[in-house]
Amino acid sequence: QVQLVEFGGGPVLVGGSLRLSCVGSGFTYSTAALAWFRQAPGKQREGVAAIASNNVPDYAESVKGRFTVSRDNAENILYLQMNSLKAEDTAMYYCAAAMRSGWYSLRESPYPYWGQGTQVTVSA
Repeated sequence: QVQLVEFGGGPVLVGGSLRLSCVGSGFTYSTAALAWFRQAPGKQREGVAAIASNNVPDYAESVKGRFTVSRDNAENILYLQMNSLKAEDTAMYYCAAAMRSGWYSLRESPYPYWGQGTQVTVSA
């Protein structure tokens, strides 16, 4: 049974940093495509960062240069380091997984497995 559990959300000030973690189980982590998505109140869920099994990353334009996605295949953990946070980064953040090697996407539909989310609130 595939499980994804996110950690690390919380309140943070504008300009601050936060690191999210997502622990996976029930699948071969090292060959999976992994991604972070977020959903703000009243908005559609959007892709933030993705990372392929070969560690190739991709980012939404809105977070490029501020967020870094990484993965620890030995520990089955996906990370999202978020720096220079803005109020508009406030959202529920979700990790997602797809059993596809050497591939990534920032679209929702290819990912069948999702975590429950962790809330990030950025305020002045």
